[in-house]
Amino acid sequence: MIENREMGINDYLAVLRRRRKVILIPILLAPLAGFLVSYAFPPKYTSQSLVLVEVQSVPEGYVKPVITEDITQRIATMQQQVLSRNRLQPMVQRLGLVKNGKSVEDVMGAIQTNLDVEPVQPSASGSSSSGSSSTKKKPGPNNNANIVGFNLNFTADNARDAQQICNELTSMFLEENLKAREQVAQNTTDFLSRQVNEAKRDLDSQDSKLATFKKQYLGQLPGDEDANLKILMGLNSQLDSNTQTLNRAQQDKTYSESLLAQDVTMWKASQSADNPQNIEQQLAKLQTLLIELQARYTDDYPDVAKTKRDIAQLRKKLKEINSAAADSGDATEKANANEPAEIRQLRVQIHQYTNVIAQATREQKRLQDAINLYQGRVALSPAVEEQFKALTRDYETARKSYDDLLAKKGQSEIQVDMERHQQGEQMRLLNAASLADSPTFPVRWMFAAGGFGAGFVLGLGLVMLLEFQDKSIRDEKDVLAALELPMLAAVPWVGDEDDSDDGTLMGRFGRSDEKEAIEV
Repeated sequence: MIENREMGINDYLAVLRRRRKVILIPILLAPLAGFLVSYAFPPKYTSQSLVLVEVQSVPEGYVKPVITEDITQRIATMQQQVLSRNRLQPMVQRLGLVKNGKSVEDVMGAIQTNLDVEPVQPSASGSSSSGSSSTKKKPGPNNNANIVGFNLNFTADNARDAQQICNELTSMFLEENLKAREQVAQNTTDFLSRQVNEAKRDLDSQDSKLATFKKQYLGQLPGDEDANLKILMGLNSQLDSNTQTLNRAQQDKTYSESLLAQDVTMWKASQSADNPQNIEQQLAKLQTLLIELQARYTDDYPDVAKTKRDIAQLRKKLKEINSAAADSGDATEKANANEPAEIRQLRVQIHQYTNVIAQATREQKRLQDAINLYQGRVALSPAVEEQFKALTRDYETARKSYDDLLAKKGQSEIQVDMERHQQGEQMRLLNAASLADSPTFPVRWMFAAGGFGAGFVLGLGLVMLLEFQDKSIRDEKDVLAALELPMLAAVPWVGDEDDSDDGTLMGRFGRSDEKEAIEV
């Protein structure tokens, strides 16, 4: 190919006509080679089963799903659990898959490698009842919610083994789903039961604290403040009234005592003749007089005899008074009994006033203590109200937490019952594992198609290589590009067409004697 030469569509077509053999030979041989190479690979058979994910039969508005995890994550989790050593080893031994010198580890590794789980989404028509009406896509953030099932694809060297292992793995998936859902529901219920018990103990503790606080500050709670103020006002009014009663009683007692003193003085003055002391004084005077008279006169003297009679009368009277006092045991009471009715009435009034004063004094002390008590309650009301609000807030928080947990526990128990009756979300086997009629690998027509593509690319590569190495001049454009000189004249070819096959300048000028002249 001449350098600095602009190629057109005709030039490319000419190259293809010139090098058609170089292109056709690889195109014809490479598919055959690819088809033959496919026989070098051992055949692989794939068995497929379809599992349908059915939504729960109870509306979610009544019972929420027990598992809210994304379906794709759940499938991935179940896949890891099913493909674990503890689950695969019993299956391998039960099916007798250890053969041809393979170990258990090799078989389990092959199962883990050859299992493929593909989520199934509904097609545009909305049908998801069969595999033909669904589309298979890789899981993503925008299409996980639309997944209606999943396909389990297992590839093995034998179609029967592939079908058998696929059936076993599908059954293990379904069992794992049931076990996981029931286990999650039961674990949730157990957890909520423990939380409810703890919340109940906390609620009982808060209730006990609140009851103790109410008992300790009875009458001082926030709702009692207005009542305490009203009671305090009533007690102050009663205290004022009691003080007035006490003062009036004291005044009346003082007045009655003054009247009693006057009446007693007047009465005692009137009763002085019968007083033993006066009689003794009179007796002493008469005895003194008798001694003086006897010193002057004889006993027959009239004054002496009269004095003796008076002395005897006074002694007799004094003896009677003393005898009467001894019989009564209390001369004062006898004297009081002999007091006038006015004096006795004054004494009764004074006694009544004394009782009224004592009772009013006791009532005054009681009222003053009650006033001090209620004043203390009113003064402590702000602090008590703050503590009461804190306790009430803690109690309400504990009660709300207990009610919420109790409701969640009831909901969880309903979910457990729903799972036990298999009314929640279920995975149902829609299509059992299929028996492959033909191997899924190698696909021979795909190998042939790959060989065709590789031969076509190889042919084009060879054509380009040959063209870059070819420096022949074939037309006027090649002459201009090679010589870089303007063309002065063109000589048309007038010979036979059979003399040249390619129609190039080499044919026009002669093939042997001019060849060296036209090569660059």
